Amino acid sequence: MNKPTKQIHLAAHFPGVNNTTVWSDPRAGSHIEFSSFTHFARTAERARFDFLFLAEGLRLREQGGKIYDSDVVGRPDTFTVLAALAAVTEHLGLTGTINSTFNEPYEVARQFASLDHLSGGRAAWNVVTSWDAFTGENFRRGGFLPREERYSRAKEFLATANELFDSWHGDEILADQETGRFLSDAKAGAFEHTGRHFDIHGRFNVPRSPQGRPVIFQAGDSDEGREFAAAEADAIFSRYGTLEAGRAFYTDVKNRLATYGRDRDQLLILPAATFALADTDAEAEELAHEVRRHQVSGATALKHLEFVWNRDLSAYDPDGPLPDIDPDIGEDHISQGRAQVRMYRDPLATAREWRELAAANKWSIRDLVIHTGNRQNLVGSPATIARTIDGLVQADACDGFILVPHLTPTGLDGFADKVVPLLQERGVFRTEYEGTTLRDHLGLSHPDRAGAERVAS
Repeated sequence: MNKPTKQIHLAAHFPGVNNTTVWSDPRAGSHIEFSSFTHFARTAERARFDFLFLAEGLRLREQGGKIYDSDVVGRPDTFTVLAALAAVTEHLGLTGTINSTFNEPYEVARQFASLDHLSGGRAAWNVVTSWDAFTGENFRRGGFLPREERYSRAKEFLATANELFDSWHGDEILADQETGRFLSDAKAGAFEHTGRHFDIHGRFNVPRSPQGRPVIFQAGDSDEGREFAAAEADAIFSRYGTLEAGRAFYTDVKNRLATYGRDRDQLLILPAATFALADTDAEAEELAHEVRRHQVSGATALKHLEFVWNRDLSAYDPDGPLPDIDPDIGEDHISQGRAQVRMYRDPLATAREWRELAAANKWSIRDLVIHTGNRQNLVGSPATIARTIDGLVQADACDGFILVPHLTPTGLDGFADKVVPLLQERGVFRTEYEGTTLRDHLGLSHPDRAGAERVAS
């Protein structure tokens, strides 16, 4: 029996709070003016994307005690931006990254329930934890949570938020003008939660929203993070966008679902994907190289090397050889607030590997960072990129992609105009929105109160 053709899911990540964006490009626009967000969101909706995704940075990152000025820094408040975008879009899902370490369940549940109402059922929450006390210094209880307990708090945070969402059935509001009776249940919104991290009780003051609960995203890659996603999430923001790594991750996470009584289609896997799009494959390769050179300036290359060396390398020539000194294996790190430092669990081994690569290829520091850092996942003509995306999804390397262009706000335009029509011609991507909520777009069930679910229309 032939395997059914999968429908592709596409989303757009507004670039920022990372070094994907080429802010020095003359075509680049603001990362804070609302016009940038509206252009980006309307392009995604014009292309019939599932949702827009906003990351979040809770503190300006530092290197050697100074703001990392080779990066894009700062971002308006996530909920403010998404609520404003709800007014200028009709179908596009609105996904925001909100931290479970430095917020409270009642506050976050109230904000997401409100966004779901204002958008007509298009809200999604990327649940993340914060692992460093450096970020926590911006908050009253900064650094109070040991790293090993972050998922414990996140699990209880989400469970508590779900109790608040479910404190309303959805049929309590009568608003009968003839009888003057407003509620059918005087106890609507009542909740009580006692646990290790939270001890709260009262009344939730936002009635049940169109989706019941927001769509839940998760982005952790540790074994504990994968278990959390298998148990609780509707979708994973993955970093595995190639065939081999993608299929391994896809298989691993999907196989965990049965433990929690869930089917494989109840969790979508959506890797982030940068891209270089041009009229021909050769031109796209040239563009990809040019973009990487802009993304990795000499200053950026040295700062990236400091993630491993944990030393001030500003005196080194980025177009010269790698340092002959070894990394400093210390508790305090020169780079504060950057998750990349966790990727290099054995700095001495990484330094040896990089020296061997640089020597074998005659690479400078900058060359090394360009070739070993994040590179475009999708490079080619519109036909090549459409074929690549379809092939990866049909091969179960993912269920779709969250696209991260290098230009703001126009970087998505070419993809929407040239690649999406080819996917539509293949019959693997929608030509019109068929539902009204984000759960409809993603083919996910709508949770009813007390955990019951109904299939999305």
